[in-house]
Amino acid sequence: MDKDPVLHGRIIAAHGRHYTAELPDGSLRKCFPRGKKAVAVVGDRVSIVPQGTEEGAIDQVLDRRNLLYRSDDVRTKQFAANVDQLLIVVAPEPMFSDDLLGRALVAAHSAGIEPFIVLNKIDLEAKLPRARERLALLSKANVRIIEVCATDPEQVHTALGHLLQGRSSLLLGQSGMGKSTLLNVLVPQAQAHTQEHSQALGTGKHTTTSTRLYSLPEGGDLIDSPGFQAFGLYHLSSTEIEQGFPEFSAEVEHCRFYNCTHRHEPGCGVLAALARGDISPERHELYKRILAENEAQGRY
Repeated sequence: MDKDPVLHGRIIAAHGRHYTAELPDGSLRKCFPRGKKAVAVVGDRVSIVPQGTEEGAIDQVLDRRNLLYRSDDVRTKQFAANVDQLLIVVAPEPMFSDDLLGRALVAAHSAGIEPFIVLNKIDLEAKLPRARERLALLSKANVRIIEVCATDPEQVHTALGHLLQGRSSLLLGQSGMGKSTLLNVLVPQAQAHTQEHSQALGTGKHTTTSTRLYSLPEGGDLIDSPGFQAFGLYHLSSTEIEQGFPEFSAEVEHCRFYNCTHRHEPGCGVLAALARGDISPERHELYKRILAENEAQGRY
């Protein structure tokens, strides 16, 4: 008996257990996972066993370069793979969360993905100085910050075009930061829905409900993901959490103990750098908070 033919493609959309794969000839095929577990995420390259002329079963997920997760104390969710860089969108209004931004940066660094912060809505001049002040801390931690105004397409292309070309980029941000407006500028065919954020709640309304990959006109890919109001890191080990703070790396070499947690141990290089002012107290507090959360869940 002949084996079923196998196709190869890339997952460009995921919603629950329903996937869309793009084949090398540009055609699309609706796919579903074999078995009960949804194993693929947007950005994955997969092998597909055709089911009729329009559908297929995902037979295998091919090797990944990296994989991004979000998690809470109940479950861990994979949401993007094979990403070159993470673009985290923030804005002066509504107020972005330093904690959530810091956690997204930890997720990127721990997965070996280069993060950038995109400060949107720079036309809100009255609120801009405060946003810049809050981001200056991360700039000192060698995170690049790019300022844009999503309502000025020419300025957006000037600021981001060269960065995106030929690379796979994930667009991430809390609701209300203008992420969908940015997507519409960069990928006109996306026709993403935008909404005004809720002034009453100080948060944005979700405009993206599933993760989707778009090909950029000048080459490269842009992955859009749902806005988030939480970003758990329960899936990370203590070593991976440490890797999420790249400013610790040089200082760890000076720790007296190989299993130093950088919280209270004598002879800790990280605590010495903290005392000198080379590591910010806010970043160190975030590190301790993530570590304590995971320990409380018995993750390690």
